Amino acid sequence: MPDVVAIVGPTATGKTSLGVRLAQRLGGEVINADSMQLYRGMDIGTAKPTLAERGGVPHHLLDIWDVRETASVAIYRQQARAVIDRLLAGGKVPILVGGSGLYLRAVLEAFDFPGTDPVVRSRLEEELATVGPAAMHERLAFADPAAAAVILPSNGRRIVRALEVMEITGEPFTATLPERRPVYETVQIGLDRSLEDLDTRVDQRVQLMFAAGLVREVRELERVGLRSGLTASRALGYAQVLRMFDGELPEAEVVDVTARATRRFVRRQRSWFRRDDQIHWLDAARPDLVEAALALCRA
Repeated sequence: MPDVVAIVGPTATGKTSLGVRLAQRLGGEVINADSMQLYRGMDIGTAKPTLAERGGVPHHLLDIWDVRETASVAIYRQQARAVIDRLLAGGKVPILVGGSGLYLRAVLEAFDFPGTDPVVRSRLEEELATVGPAAMHERLAFADPAAAAVILPSNGRRIVRALEVMEITGEPFTATLPERRPVYETVQIGLDRSLEDLDTRVDQRVQLMFAAGLVREVRELERVGLRSGLTASRALGYAQVLRMFDGELPEAEVVDVTARATRRFVRRQRSWFRRDDQIHWLDAARPDLVEAALALCRA
C-alpha cells in the first residue's frame, strides 16, 4: 500500500463517491483537495459532500476559510501535510480527493514557490484594474498556454501571479515548477469520462445547483463579505450569480452561462491532468470502478 491515495481529474467525474468508497474499504479518511470547498458556506455551488454523502468517513479541510480570505496554496499545503502525517501516524490511509491540480502537486511533491516582487506585482495589479482579467488571461495564454489552461479567465489574482513569476524569472510560469520530487509514496488515480458524458453531467449538476438554492446561498454569502473575497467571489457559479445581482447578466441566462463556463473549465482541467504521466487513469463509468481502483492501491 502507498502512503497516500490521490483521486484526481476534472469536475463531475465522480471523485467524491470513489474517495468515500475507497476510504471505507481501506480504513482511510478523506482530505479535500478542491480549492473552493475550503470556504465556509460555499456548499451548493462547489458540490461539497453532505454528511450523508460522506458515508460516515471523516473528511478534512472542508470549511476552513472565511469567504473574505484569499486562497493560499502554501497555507493549504502546510495544513494538508499535517493531516496526512497525523493519519499515517494513526495507521489510517490518507485519501486526497479533488480537482485543484496545483494544490495536489504542492502537497505531494517538494515544491518551492517562486518569490515575489512588490513593484512588478503592483504594476500588474494596476493593469488588472484597468483592462480586466479577461484581457490579461489572453496575454497569459499567448505566453504560457499550459498555465492559462488551469487558471480561470476571471481569476485576476492568479493571472497576476503567473505573469509576475514569468517577468521575474524570464520563463513561463509552468517552467518554474520544480523537477518532481515526491514527499510521500503516492498512487494517483485519475477519473475521466467522455467529453459528451462530462458535458451532460455538468449541465445536470448546474441545473441541480440552481434548483437547490445557489442564488440564495450567494445572497447569504454576499452579506458576510463574499464580494471582498478575491478568490471566493470568482468561483464558478458564484461569479455568475453576482453578475446577475449587478444587472450584468440576465436571470434567464445565468444557468446557461454558468454551465458553459464550467464546461470550459473541465476541458482545462483535463488538459492539466492528462499531461501527468504519474496518474493511472480509469473510466469513471466502468461498473467495477471501485475494484479497479483498489487493485491500483494494492499493486
